Amino acid sequence: VSLRSVGDNPFVRTFEIHDRMVSTIPETATVANAATRVNPVDPVIDSPAFPRLLRILALVLVFDVVAFGVWNLPVIRSTTWSTGSVWVFGVAAVGVMWMSYWIVRSRTRFDGDVMTQSWLWNKHADANDVVQLKLVHIRWLERAMAPRLLVRRRNGAVTWIHSADPRLLTAFMARVAECEAEPIPGPAAESPRDLTQSG
Repeated sequence: VSLRSVGDNPFVRTFEIHDRMVSTIPETATVANAATRVNPVDPVIDSPAFPRLLRILALVLVFDVVAFGVWNLPVIRSTTWSTGSVWVFGVAAVGVMWMSYWIVRSRTRFDGDVMTQSWLWNKHADANDVVQLKLVHIRWLERAMAPRLLVRRRNGAVTWIHSADPRLLTAFMARVAECEAEPIPGPAAESPRDLTQSG
C-alpha cells in the first residue's frame, strides 16, 4: 500500500501518496478490502450520495418553502415589491428547491478505477490521477452528515465526493493504493542475456 496517513485528527484522515513509499493504513485498509469483496462478481458499488435523514430534511425544507409561500400569498400580493426584491426572493426559492432536488437525487458510483458523483455538475475522480486523499467520516453523525472524500489530483485540482455508504469511499482508497503499487509503464525491459557459451 502506498498511502501514508498524516495528522492525528480522529475525524479527518489524510492520506498522501509518495513515490512508491510503502506504509499501512490501520482500520481503513481493512474496511476497504472488505468493501471490494462485497460482490466479487460485480465490483461496481453504487450508493446515494447523502444519507436518508438528510434527504428527508431536504424534502421537508422544500415543502416548508412552498407552504410558506402559499400561506402568505395574500400578504405577498398586497405588498409592493421592487424588482430587486422579487429577484432576490425568487432566486433564493429556486436555489433552495434546486439544491434540495440534487441532495435527494445525487448518487455516487465506483466502477473500475473511476468514482463519480452526480451533482449540479458531475464530479469524478480517477484512481490513477490521485496524489492525496482526505476522508471525513464521523460515525455518530453519519445519519445526518455524509462521509466525504477529498481527492487531490496530480494537476492540483481538488474535488469533494460524498457517499452515504463509507465502504464506497474506502474501496476507492484501496484502489488508489493498488494503482500506485502497480509498476509504472515504461520501455520494455531487456530480455535476459543468454550466458550459454557456444563452441
